[in-house]
Amino acid sequence: MYRYDTFDRRFVSERVEHYRAQTQRYLAGELAEDEFLQLRLRNGLYVQRLAPMLRVAVPYGTLSSDQLRTLAHIARDFDRGYGHLSTRQNVQYNWPELAEVPDILQALAEVDMHAIQTSGNCIRNVTTDEFAGVAADETIDPRPYCELMRQWSTAHPEFDWLPRKFKIAVSGAATDRAATLVHDIGLKVYRDNQGAVQFDFSVGGGLGRTPVIAETIRTGLDIEHLLTYLEAIMRVYNRYGRRDNKYKARIKILVRAMGATSFREQVDAEWAHLKDGPSTLTDEEIARMESHFVPPAYHEHTEDLSALGAQRLSSPEFGRWVAQNVSAHKQTGYAVVTLSTKVAGIPPGDVTDLQMEAVADWADRFGFGEIRISHEQNFVLPDVPIASLWELWQEAQAQELAESNVGLLGNIICCPGGDYCSLANAKSIPVAEAIQREIADADYLHDLGPIDLNISGCMNACGHHHVGNIGILGVDKKGQEFYQISLGGHSGHSGLDASLGQIVGPSCSRADVTSVIGKILDVFVEQRQPEEAFIHCFKRIGIEPFKERIYASAD
Repeated sequence: MYRYDTFDRRFVSERVEHYRAQTQRYLAGELAEDEFLQLRLRNGLYVQRLAPMLRVAVPYGTLSSDQLRTLAHIARDFDRGYGHLSTRQNVQYNWPELAEVPDILQALAEVDMHAIQTSGNCIRNVTTDEFAGVAADETIDPRPYCELMRQWSTAHPEFDWLPRKFKIAVSGAATDRAATLVHDIGLKVYRDNQGAVQFDFSVGGGLGRTPVIAETIRTGLDIEHLLTYLEAIMRVYNRYGRRDNKYKARIKILVRAMGATSFREQVDAEWAHLKDGPSTLTDEEIARMESHFVPPAYHEHTEDLSALGAQRLSSPEFGRWVAQNVSAHKQTGYAVVTLSTKVAGIPPGDVTDLQMEAVADWADRFGFGEIRISHEQNFVLPDVPIASLWELWQEAQAQELAESNVGLLGNIICCPGGDYCSLANAKSIPVAEAIQREIADADYLHDLGPIDLNISGCMNACGHHHVGNIGILGVDKKGQEFYQISLGGHSGHSGLDASLGQIVGPSCSRADVTSVIGKILDVFVEQRQPEEAFIHCFKRIGIEPFKERIYASAD
């Protein structure tokens, strides 16, 4: 992973001291609320429904064991003993004291972390595949190029006050686990027939109030032009993006208004002034960044791996965990392990200080001290020897991080909702908990096969409900919480094209949500072909059979 140099550390430390002074001035009454607003947002601090919320940046979802231990320390000493893994691969704290936030930022700076640009109308955390660098289906590790973009975009004076927040995602694998087509910019990185690194650019994707699948505007861009072409896109957006209405300010609205062809022409005209300019990447700079992401010194494991088969036979529960939570690694003898945070009775994505410390310890013992955060709000250990899976599973069970539900209905993506967020129309966490309890039977979950269920508490879609195979959106009806159900969404992670869910019909009350989900699953079980996944069944039979079942009793 990328290691800070002297410049990085000085930059982050100075930023902490600047913010400390700003906070002191605000608390002393020398800064008005609206004056302090943009200062705190640029340092990751929101004011939520009940308390401030601090969002810590985890660039492209990669962090070290020491960094995770510091996050555990912050959870214990500055919060209520837990943190929250977000769908942007960041970590959030829901209960920090405003006066103590500078101390939290100082603790982060000491392990090369920060909260810079995790909020505000700027370029946010660049995200990527949680399996980057280790996935068996990967063409190229995208993280060096994510880091180049992070450094380029941090405190970039031209893009610090965009019309709206801006999100970039990158994928370098056959499977798009980064959901690139629902981002403001989605990048596909690969090598051409001569081995040269190239990028395809998709622009104007996004969820929220107006969900849109991105349009591809350029393919086969050579790596040296990565930043200059990004800069051209950002300039066009900064120049023409709407600033009079925040609901129409995202780049997806601009691309749709201009049309993809006209937008590309504007970008190309701007790029003509930037191409081969100061932001052009040199071979030396590319090599420097790639050197931070060389594979670790993998050991040659000669153990008899037949023991794994015996262990799976001896414990069906372990066998399910291996089938669902263990993924293929590009290095022989190793596996990628996802540690699920989705346990009934616990808000999806919430992890305690003790769990964080345990994961940090496992990263050191079973791997090379590295951890990932997935956009599905889980931890990932990228380098686990196959011979250690049994031992890891047993320890993960003791920490409630061994649910074998990755890819299944129980792996619910869920925003904090009305329990915390001041923007939410309805609560998300109790809905997720009710569904988890309803479908707690492991055999039933595995029989259903892969289903993505995503829940958002409002139209901002932090729970990515638009791309859930089953999506649930909290809505307000005259002060009452109701939930709108959509079907057929997909983020593109299973070899399918990304698609947006279709709304089934009128919203239902919270009390009826689990019943509606049950009816949806009943239709699927009745209509599916052998081994057919939910999304394929939906695409084959369409939405009408589900509508008929859900609303039959209302006729």
